[in-house]
Amino acid sequence: MIEVKTSKLSDGEFNRGVFATQDFAKGDLIHEAPVIPYPNEEHEHIEKTLLADYVFEYGANHSALLLGYGMLFNHSYTPNARYDLNFDNHTVDFFAFTDIKAGDEILINYNGEEDCNDPMWFEDKS
Repeated sequence: MIEVKTSKLSDGEFNRGVFATQDFAKGDLIHEAPVIPYPNEEHEHIEKTLLADYVFEYGANHSALLLGYGMLFNHSYTPNARYDLNFDNHTVDFFAFTDIKAGDEILINYNGEEDCNDPMWFEDKS
């Protein structure tokens, strides 16, 4: 359903992104990424590492590292996917926000809301 390939949007050493290997209709579940949550008080340790750019807010008192493809979705202010925190399953669930064609890179808005244009902590290339 999805695969990791080289992305033109991603800078740095890895240049990875998540791409569709099949068509997705708006609302389709794309991926369920298991999480490793940790208390916000411990985030100061994560901030000293490369992982700081890949962590998601996970409720009011926690942050989380995402497993699976979860940390590899790139940002866009015009995303074709969205994500929901699923506390019951301890996952972050990614859904098609628009129709997505096979071969398209799957993009989310890191701000959490699809239409939020708040500045990012990095240069946005989308």
